[in-house]
Amino acid sequence: MADWQDSRAIGFMLDECTTWAVVGLSGDTSRTAYRIASLLQERGKKIVPIHPDAPTVLGEQGYATLADVPFEIDVVDVFRRSETAGQFADEAVEVGARAVWFQLGVIDEAAFDRTRATGTPMVMDTCPAIEWRRRAGRG
Repeated sequence: MADWQDSRAIGFMLDECTTWAVVGLSGDTSRTAYRIASLLQERGKKIVPIHPDAPTVLGEQGYATLADVPFEIDVVDVFRRSETAGQFADEAVEVGARAVWFQLGVIDEAAFDRTRATGTPMVMDTCPAIEWRRRAGRG
C-alpha cells in the first residue's frame, strides 16, 4: 500500500503539475469530484472535465474522452469505481499524461503496475485535499 501513496509522486503532482484532467467530473455540485476540482482550481490548477456528456464545469470546457483533449495533460485524476478505473490509467499513458491519480477508495493494482511500468508516476486511494492537509501539518 505504501507504494500507492509514494510521497515523491504526490509531491510531483501537487507541486509541478498544473493541468488536471478530472475523469467523472460533471456539474453536480454534490459530488466529491466537483468539490475536489474546485479545490484544484483554488490551488492554481487548470481542470479539464472528462465526462461522456462533455459538460462545461467550473468554467472549463469538458471533453468526452482523454483522447479528445487537444492539449497536454499533466495529471489524470480518476473519480470512477475501481472496476472501471483501470482503462483511464491506460488511456492516460496513451495520451502522454505525466501522472495518474486514483481518488480515495479507487484501487486497481494491475493498472497501478501497468502504469508504473511505463515510467508514469501514479498514486491510488488518496485525495489531493488530504495530501495538502497532511503536508500543511508538517509545516
